[in-house]
Amino acid sequence: MANPLNLLTRVGDKAGALGALVSAMGCAMCFPAIASIGAALGMGFLSQWEGLFVNTLLPMFAGLALIVNALGWISHRQWHRSALGMIGPVMVLISLYPLFQYGWGSYVTYTGLGLMVAVSLWDLVSPASRRCGPDACEPPQSETDGVRRC
Repeated sequence: MANPLNLLTRVGDKAGALGALVSAMGCAMCFPAIASIGAALGMGFLSQWEGLFVNTLLPMFAGLALIVNALGWISHRQWHRSALGMIGPVMVLISLYPLFQYGWGSYVTYTGLGLMVAVSLWDLVSPASRRCGPDACEPPQSETDGVRRC
């Protein structure tokens, strides 16, 4: 049976990345490149809720992705994978609040959203598996000589 925390983190990561991306597609004034992609996909009607998307939904979905990636470490104990998954949402949140006043803040948002989508796709293609137990990490079993190596 699958670990419920693992399922929550996998689904939450995808929901956070997709929600943040769709929220950015609804804000043509703030993120014109992503909004033009959204308009080409038939999501131009989202522009009427631009304030809701930028002020509420985008930070909420980025926060969701940040939290479930942090919880993912508990599930699979791979710090590099969790850290890479948390960099994108942190970049989005930083670009929305302290860096929003600068013109280059939108590039940070684009990079963060791209990283969130890339990590979500990576997780779909190669799901994380638990490498360490609650007490300590066991090195993988060597198949050549039967000696455990770190």
